[in-house]
Amino acid sequence: MKLLRHGAPGAEKPGLLDDQGHVRDLSDHVADIAGDVLSPEGLARLAALNPADLPLVQPERLGPPVAGVGKFLCVGLNYADHARETGKEPPAEPVLFAKAVSAICGPNDDVEIPRGSDRTDWEVELGIVIGTRAKYVAEAQALDHVAGYLLVNDVSERRFQSERGGQWTKGKSHDTFGPIGPWLVTKDEIDDIQAVDLWLDVDGERRQTGNTRTMIFGVAHLVSYISQFMTLHPGDIIATGTPPGVGLGMKPPTFLREGQVVTLGAAGLGEQRQRMVQA
Repeated sequence: MKLLRHGAPGAEKPGLLDDQGHVRDLSDHVADIAGDVLSPEGLARLAALNPADLPLVQPERLGPPVAGVGKFLCVGLNYADHARETGKEPPAEPVLFAKAVSAICGPNDDVEIPRGSDRTDWEVELGIVIGTRAKYVAEAQALDHVAGYLLVNDVSERRFQSERGGQWTKGKSHDTFGPIGPWLVTKDEIDDIQAVDLWLDVDGERRQTGNTRTMIFGVAHLVSYISQFMTLHPGDIIATGTPPGVGLGMKPPTFLREGQVVTLGAAGLGEQRQRMVQA
């Protein structure tokens, strides 16, 4: 299934994408795409519905496909070639940081360039959505706790991230720095999560091309690893790192400006489109 949320910011309704690419409303069946809805039992109940029996809608906006996100965790430097383009060595263990949940926005919402920013950057990533509570999970059972996957643009302000002191969070958490979606794709729809193509364009020019097979730490390892340090709850999102091609790694470094348009996508996970606006 491809689950989604449609409507104005703060008033999104649950829905799904049918096999013809039409949006169907789920409001009569679930309150939102969150919590127990993401469990195997909750997803099975939705999968048993006949999409043709659900109301057809033509949404003006797609919102973030998951509600009630408690943690938005990110993995840094998880592609060796991306680590090298930023001047860092590939890590021996996953590098973790947090992105404020207030950064989350819809897949096609405008992205704000923060006041005083001159290094706003792009990062296409695979996102993991947790479906059931995970604590001290073994790698062999890690995917049992995953509801599905979604596309993430881990927008970053590099000067805030690296030159303003402290950890990376302040460069990762501006409002709109977390576009997710367009939908949550349940894991049964992805044959091999470690073989997903990723791409990103800026104003129609290809900047990033990658595949999750080159991740240093794979999806199952990340879920298991993170669960050793904190309990993961339904709706938590893990952004798994970006392939090479970010603005910081270009020669010379190149960053986003007001009016530019970023488009990105991943095989089986859909596409996003964001216009850059000034905060």
